[in-house]
Amino acid sequence: MENFTATAQAHPNIAFIKYWGNRDDYLRLPLNGSISMNLEDLVTKTTVVMDESLSEDILFINEQPVLGDSLSRVQNFMNIIRVRSEKKIYTSISSYNNFPAGAGIASSAAAFAALCVAACRVFDLPLDFNDLSRLARRGSGSACRSIPGGFSEWLVGTSDHDSYAISIAPPNHWALIDIVAIVEDQPKKVGSSEGHKISSSSIIQDCRLADAPRRLDICRNAILQKDFEKLAIISELDSNLMHAVMITSTPPLFYWSPTTIFLMKYIQEMRKKGTPVFYTVDAGPNVHVITEIGYKDEVSAALSSLPGVEYILSSRVGGPARLIS
Repeated sequence: MENFTATAQAHPNIAFIKYWGNRDDYLRLPLNGSISMNLEDLVTKTTVVMDESLSEDILFINEQPVLGDSLSRVQNFMNIIRVRSEKKIYTSISSYNNFPAGAGIASSAAAFAALCVAACRVFDLPLDFNDLSRLARRGSGSACRSIPGGFSEWLVGTSDHDSYAISIAPPNHWALIDIVAIVEDQPKKVGSSEGHKISSSSIIQDCRLADAPRRLDICRNAILQKDFEKLAIISELDSNLMHAVMITSTPPLFYWSPTTIFLMKYIQEMRKKGTPVFYTVDAGPNVHVITEIGYKDEVSAALSSLPGVEYILSSRVGGPARLIS
């Protein structure tokens, strides 16, 4: 048999209502729903090559071979695809990012969304967007939100079958931009998967989960109505709640750095002075700064001038994961 190959690309997403904690770690079923937007200008491209000469899957990220836990995680995901396709053939996987990995910019979301689309093509699994989202979730929970385009909502569901992400608004619905202030671009010491596992040890987690449906409704309506102020307030609250859970878990997780806290305060002051801008922080120290596209230059210049900001990345609202060859 000749080698068969496919390449797909996907975008990371930034969550306004966060996912933190699973009710089933194996299936990556979340404890609450979440809402995000894809980031068009940040891209992961992944090529999957089916190769009968291999005795296990091999992985390269930015041309560097990957071993250990990261490789095992990808191999476990590929095992799911092999079982579904009934084809016990291994693959060579090559992935490329144009943004830092493991630094709180949802690199695993983009990675598993792109891998899912490419691998399903190679193994001839003709899945629709809902099915792809369900499957991508098995590799990384937030990857399910990188499958559909624009603004996405991950439905909490009741089982593996109905926990997936749908697009609630297309990319051109609202001209927002995410300007990411990079404070540290090195991989974090404690990954998100470990954080999810200890989230229930926080006394705050139950309160956060109980209020999640209210926050989801406010966020969804703010996006649909393009109400920036409502989106800003609910997103900052939700981000703070997630990090409060992290800080009060056992052992505690401190993803923020002093610069992270400085930036959050600075951004709130900018909004008080009239600039439409807000922050949200994923599992890392880097700060996602959301604004309207017309304020990109003003906000970018302000952030770039601040001490502790190494550089900035910016992205418009992105489309869905897709095959590119």
